[in-house]
Amino acid sequence: MVGFWATVALNIPDFTRYARSQRDQVWGQALGLPLAMTLYSFIGVAVTSASVVLFGTAIWDPVALIGRFHQPLLASIALVAILLATLNTNVAANVVSPSNDFSNLNPHLISFRTGGFITGIVGVTMMPWRLVNDFSSYIFGWLVGYSGLLGPIAGTMIADYFIVRKRRLNIEDLYRRGGAYEYSNGVNPRALLSLALGIAVVLLGLVWPLLRGLYDYAWFVGFAVSAGAYVALMRGKVDTELEANGGERVAENAGESRN
Repeated sequence: MVGFWATVALNIPDFTRYARSQRDQVWGQALGLPLAMTLYSFIGVAVTSASVVLFGTAIWDPVALIGRFHQPLLASIALVAILLATLNTNVAANVVSPSNDFSNLNPHLISFRTGGFITGIVGVTMMPWRLVNDFSSYIFGWLVGYSGLLGPIAGTMIADYFIVRKRRLNIEDLYRRGGAYEYSNGVNPRALLSLALGIAVVLLGLVWPLLRGLYDYAWFVGFAVSAGAYVALMRGKVDTELEANGGERVAENAGESRN
């Protein structure tokens, strides 16, 4: 479940940027995500367990489960429900963020809507249906695998904002070249190194059976390693950057930092 939501955890600013205050977005996520996902997880486990009682085998795929009921009306209603759920989930979780990313590459040529079309095309060419052919490869291969990438990204970002910079940002420099966050042509090599270290440690668990636990808990391991490495690599660098750029104008809450 952590791997499943790791993507949305990184691109949640695509939604919280429209919140009226920090409190609004905190309450929205606290009530909307944990409670809803606990309920959905329970329903998934309960229904799959019930299929063992009814059919003698665990059926985790809702479409396959519907196929066991030879009632056209029931199947039609269930399929419409699955279609709506899939559409809503994909629009929120998988379309908004890459659409913004594609649009930001060249805002004059690529609108948010065009970015959405590009996202759809790329999504189809990736053939995602192959990932869900087998629940084991989907969960332990795909979800755990990419969480080993997203965990280090989250660890680096969170360590940078909360530990290294202590929630203080130079607002103007976020939007200009040559500012405090320019680094090397806009890229922070220390952040990339911390990212690489987190991924490398996770992959050790994949290639070395004795360290399998590192891969099984990929998001947590990658998060911790990258966060720790980034804090160590950035020690003393932030003050130097600020001095080189003539001080800072800070924002310590969402209300002040909104553009």
